[in-house]
Amino acid sequence: MRIKTLVGTCVVAAVIAAPAFAQEGEMPEMTPEQQAEMEAYMKAGALGPQHELMAKHVGTYDAAIKSWMDPAAPPMESKGVAIRTLHMGGRVMHEEFQGDMMGMPFTGLSRSGYDNVSGKYWSTWTDSMSTGIMVSEGECDEDQSCSYVGTYNDPLKGGPVTNRYEANWTSPNEQYFAMYGPGRDGSEVKMMEMIYTRRSAE
Repeated sequence: MRIKTLVGTCVVAAVIAAPAFAQEGEMPEMTPEQQAEMEAYMKAGALGPQHELMAKHVGTYDAAIKSWMDPAAPPMESKGVAIRTLHMGGRVMHEEFQGDMMGMPFTGLSRSGYDNVSGKYWSTWTDSMSTGIMVSEGECDEDQSCSYVGTYNDPLKGGPVTNRYEANWTSPNEQYFAMYGPGRDGSEVKMMEMIYTRRSAE
């Protein structure tokens, strides 16, 4: 694994250095194998239609939140604001969330994108109610209706728990989000529901 990582690092370094060598007329000659490796890394880092779709969702959103401690009880309701911006040259969506949860201030941080190598979307989430991170992977259709499966360390179970979530655009400026996970008896229950509404451009 360390050897593969080293090779990958060398190839990436060669890709970065290539323009400088080209300007000085000293572009080093690569073997066919090195050329193929460079092309693979360039393809992995290229922007595609999935990233273009993702870019359409940049903006500031008001969020209406419902969360359930007990699926048989009425949900707790709260509000928040999410700011979504693009990073890494359009490859990563960065979201900063501020709101309240169970009557307490709540902040969250998410990053998401599309992996050209795996052919899947990915997402990470961490917030002020934990010291860990949730890592998810999923698929989205051409309308960016997505279904993910993620894992995080649950403090009640003292270890990893798998849940799933759906994120669907009901209009160009409104997104519906729902998270599901195992209940006390192990069966799946809805844990959270959010409606994001994008603010008008200022």
